[in-house]
Amino acid sequence: MWSRLFGAPRRRIAPARPADAAAIAALHARSFARGWSTDEIEAMLADAAIVADLMHIGRESAPAGFALSRLVLDEAEILSIAIAAGRRGAGAATALLAHHLGRLAGRGATRIVLEVDEANRPARALYARFGFEQVGSRAAYYHRADGSRGTALLLAARLASS
Repeated sequence: MWSRLFGAPRRRIAPARPADAAAIAALHARSFARGWSTDEIEAMLADAAIVADLMHIGRESAPAGFALSRLVLDEAEILSIAIAAGRRGAGAATALLAHHLGRLAGRGATRIVLEVDEANRPARALYARFGFEQVGSRAAYYHRADGSRGTALLLAARLASS
């Protein structure tokens, strides 16, 4: 009802800070079969090669999403991107990824690589919209909640140079 009367709540995307590590770890744990610990996230956020973005929607204190990448010279690897379950399917991932890729380009990235579970159709569709194409695969790479293992598709995309 609120969004029909007043429009969708405003999305805010900003660089993640070490103080955000616990919130990112909690969202990561809810989004993946093997979540990263707060200590692992803190270590990443302290690394100068890491580019991390955090999305909030409206006045919610919990993050609606995050994106973490490692940048080495002109190539970046998206390490993880997640959107809170209640926020999926409403364009949050598209907005977050567009912002994140812009930050990576601004830091000199011209090529982006990532791995995605072959069974994750929404993520694969998102990456396809941004021009990612499959360049390889890794069998039995992902641990799934049911104990099975999923194949990782290796995707890559070029960023337009400015």
